[in-house]
Amino acid sequence: MALWRVHVELEDIPGRLGELATAVGVAGCNIISLHVVGEPADDGAVTDELLVRVPDGINPADLVTAVEQAGIPCTLLVRADVTELSDPATTALALARMVVADPGSAPRAVATMLRARLVDPGAPGTADPPHVHGLRVGAHQLRLGRAWPFTATELSRAAALLDLAAQIELRGATRSPDERTMLLPDGSEVRLRPAAPSDAPLVGALHAVCSPQTRRSRFLSPTSRLTPDELAGLVGRDGDVAVLALTSDGGSAVALANIEREIDGAACVAVLVADAWQGRGLGTALLRMAAEYATDQGITEITATARTEDVGITRVFRRAGLRPSAEIVDGVVLLRASLAVPSGVY
Repeated sequence: MALWRVHVELEDIPGRLGELATAVGVAGCNIISLHVVGEPADDGAVTDELLVRVPDGINPADLVTAVEQAGIPCTLLVRADVTELSDPATTALALARMVVADPGSAPRAVATMLRARLVDPGAPGTADPPHVHGLRVGAHQLRLGRAWPFTATELSRAAALLDLAAQIELRGATRSPDERTMLLPDGSEVRLRPAAPSDAPLVGALHAVCSPQTRRSRFLSPTSRLTPDELAGLVGRDGDVAVLALTSDGGSAVALANIEREIDGAACVAVLVADAWQGRGLGTALLRMAAEYATDQGITEITATARTEDVGITRVFRRAGLRPSAEIVDGVVLLRASLAVPSGVY
């Protein structure tokens, strides 16, 4: 069986919803969920979104035919994913909680809520989706794209989420110089604070639990042990900054971001994330924090180095709202990203 997204224009007439369900059943399909995604028209009709399970062997076009024969216009038919079966209200509340914990995650939260993706007009070789819409609330500006049109109701919900992030940033709720809590997309929490020399044992333990591949990605070599001098450099010294991510109880370090000043107003950024915490948005969040700090300090460009096979670092830069350029120097990829835009603009 396959899941399909269907949009219908449903009149505000008693029994009309039952006629829709009957038409879907006649086609041999089953409605899994239904909710309103469009505002009422002059005649009272609204756009309803259905997730319909279509059995193997049934042509989805026959579903559209059955619905329209019942006098109900069908305006969209696209494949859907089983991950979309979550309750929209519950999802929206979870995303709002994520934005409260980390306003910088608002663009990603909006894209998740609208089942869309963030569109980067500067990404080479990437075609825009069929439908792209721009949103701006306060300092936030982003472009969203997906395979079907956005409705005014959906865009107003997205604007509300962005406005929430803008209000929190305005109050400075998460820009504490000492510590803050971040909620990751999977619901787990980490504590973020500047690293200090006394954190050397925590950083040493973080390095030890990382796999050789992870250490190679961060240090360009799978070194199994750090010298005392290397460890001292990782917790920040001589004006450099290090941000430590800890478990919610503060007992273990799970990630580390380093910002080292270079000449000509640039800074080198490096992020180390424990293997068990990778793929959860933590590296992206730390890179975004590093970029915000660098901008606040007047730094106009950040750089990073990676092995030629570590192409994923470029995606992390883009997810953090940066647009890196890359060149290979002595067998190592050098990434550069301008910080000309003000902090908080996406």
